[in-house]
Amino acid sequence: MTNIFKTMRAIAIFEGAKGAIVLLAGMGILAFLHRDLQVAADTIVRHLHLNPANRYPRIFLDAAAATNDSSILGLAAGAAAYSAVRFVEAYGLWYARPWAELFAAASGAVYMPFEVYGWWRHHHWHSALAFVLNVIVVAFMIYALLRRRKLVSGTNLK
Repeated sequence: MTNIFKTMRAIAIFEGAKGAIVLLAGMGILAFLHRDLQVAADTIVRHLHLNPANRYPRIFLDAAAATNDSSILGLAAGAAAYSAVRFVEAYGLWYARPWAELFAAASGAVYMPFEVYGWWRHHHWHSALAFVLNVIVVAFMIYALLRRRKLVSGTNLK
């Protein structure tokens, strides 16, 4: 197996893992259907010994109070759609499909402005890490696409 193929498979595993994590989170969200989220949020805040009047616990409690069954279903559907996209991308990368290389480069590049904005606004290390990982993946996909194009055009000239 060549290095480019091994790297492609590693990225496929990474994308598949992202899809699996989001799918599990979406299924976890469904556990809150027809439940009183306000009670659950209050219990969590009390269990963690947080002051409900402080900023972040208040945001959490207000979000729980504003959540209803349709928003839970919407979040779960969004998680399922995101997971499906990641799984399709992982499948294509695992089998080294040209469309998957283009798709991975484009889908990774879409997130970059948001990651830069997030880091610029908050200066969190995880924002910088997400951006760096995304740059590596997008750069590799562009390299793989250019390499494939060079190989294809080289065989057409013979």
